[in-house]
Amino acid sequence: MYAIIECGGKQYKVAKDELVRVEKLDAEVGAKVELKALLVADDKGNVKAGDAAKNAKVSAVVSAQDKYPKVLVFHYKSKKQIRKRQGHRQPYTELKIVSIEG
Repeated sequence: MYAIIECGGKQYKVAKDELVRVEKLDAEVGAKVELKALLVADDKGNVKAGDAAKNAKVSAVVSAQDKYPKVLVFHYKSKKQIRKRQGHRQPYTELKIVSIEG
Protein backbone atom coordinates (compact mmCIF):
# COMPACT_ATOMS: atom_id res chain seq x y z
CA MET A 1 0.00 0.00 0.00
CA TYR A 2 1.26 3.47 -0.85
CA ALA A 3 0.00 7.04 -0.79
CA ILE A 4 0.82 10.38 -2.38
CA ILE A 5 1.04 13.15 0.21
CA GLU A 6 1.55 16.90 -0.10
CA CYS A 7 3.86 18.66 2.31
CA GLY A 8 5.55 22.03 1.88
CA GLY A 9 4.18 22.51 -1.63
CA LYS A 10 5.71 19.26 -2.89
CA GLN A 11 4.24 15.80 -3.41
CA TYR A 12 5.85 12.59 -2.13
CA LYS A 13 5.10 8.91 -2.71
CA VAL A 14 5.24 7.13 0.67
CA ALA A 15 4.69 3.63 2.03
CA LYS A 16 4.43 2.25 5.56
CA ASP A 17 7.69 2.12 7.60
CA GLU A 18 9.44 4.36 5.05
CA LEU A 19 11.64 7.37 5.86
CA VAL A 20 10.95 10.49 3.82
CA ARG A 21 12.62 13.93 3.92
CA VAL A 22 10.20 16.84 3.58
CA GLU A 23 10.50 20.62 3.89
CA LYS A 24 11.05 21.79 7.47
CA LEU A 25 8.04 21.38 9.77
CA ASP A 26 7.59 23.09 13.14
CA ALA A 27 7.51 19.88 15.17
CA GLU A 28 9.76 18.34 17.80
CA VAL A 29 11.60 15.06 17.26
CA GLY A 30 9.27 12.25 18.32
CA ALA A 31 6.09 14.24 17.66
CA LYS A 32 3.25 12.63 15.70
CA VAL A 33 2.19 14.36 12.47
CA GLU A 34 -1.01 13.81 10.44
CA LEU A 35 -0.72 14.44 6.69
CA LYS A 36 -3.51 14.58 4.12
CA ALA A 37 -3.27 11.94 1.39
CA LEU A 38 -4.05 13.03 -2.18
CA LEU A 39 -4.05 9.46 -3.53
CA VAL A 40 -4.14 6.04 -1.86
CA ALA A 41 -3.44 2.73 -3.61
CA ASP A 42 -3.64 -0.70 -1.98
CA ASP A 43 -1.90 -3.98 -2.85
CA LYS A 44 -4.86 -5.19 -4.94
CA GLY A 45 -4.55 -2.30 -7.39
CA ASN A 46 -7.49 -0.26 -6.06
CA VAL A 47 -6.75 3.46 -6.32
CA LYS A 48 -8.61 6.24 -4.50
CA ALA A 49 -8.05 9.85 -5.55
CA GLY A 50 -9.90 13.15 -5.44
CA ASP A 51 -13.21 13.04 -3.52
CA ALA A 52 -12.82 9.31 -2.80
CA ALA A 53 -9.58 10.01 -0.91
CA LYS A 54 -10.69 13.13 0.99
CA ASN A 55 -10.87 11.21 4.30
CA ALA A 56 -7.54 9.44 3.71
CA LYS A 57 -4.68 10.41 6.00
CA VAL A 58 -1.12 9.39 6.67
CA SER A 59 0.32 9.24 10.19
CA ALA A 60 4.03 9.88 10.66
CA VAL A 61 6.52 10.44 13.46
CA VAL A 62 9.26 13.07 13.24
CA SER A 63 12.53 11.15 13.38
CA ALA A 64 15.00 14.00 12.73
CA GLN A 65 15.37 17.74 12.14
CA ASP A 66 18.53 18.43 10.15
CA LYS A 67 20.07 20.30 7.21
CA TYR A 68 21.15 19.10 3.76
CA PRO A 69 24.85 19.32 2.84
CA LYS A 70 26.15 22.76 1.93
CA VAL A 71 25.63 24.00 -1.63
CA LEU A 72 28.15 26.61 -2.80
CA VAL A 73 27.07 29.43 -5.10
CA PHE A 74 29.77 31.42 -6.87
CA HIS A 75 29.02 34.66 -8.76
CA TYR A 76 31.75 35.79 -11.15
CA LYS A 77 32.00 38.66 -13.64
CA SER A 78 34.79 38.36 -16.19
CA LYS A 79 37.27 41.22 -16.64
CA LYS A 80 36.04 42.78 -13.40
CA GLN A 81 37.08 42.29 -9.80
CA ILE A 82 33.67 40.90 -8.83
CA ARG A 83 33.68 37.50 -7.18
CA LYS A 84 31.18 36.40 -4.56
CA ARG A 85 31.01 33.00 -2.89
CA GLN A 86 28.00 32.07 -0.82
CA GLY A 87 26.90 28.87 0.89
CA HIS A 88 23.44 27.56 1.72
CA ARG A 89 22.15 24.62 3.80
CA GLN A 90 18.44 23.86 3.40
CA PRO A 91 16.73 22.57 6.57
CA TYR A 92 14.55 19.46 6.35
CA THR A 93 12.39 17.22 8.53
CA GLU A 94 12.72 13.44 8.30
CA LEU A 95 9.45 11.55 8.82
CA LYS A 96 8.89 7.84 9.50
CA ILE A 97 5.54 6.77 8.06
CA VAL A 98 3.57 4.85 10.71
CA SER A 99 0.24 4.16 9.00
CA ILE A 100 -1.83 4.91 5.91
CA GLU A 101 -5.59 5.06 6.43
CA GLY A 102 -8.17 5.39 3.70
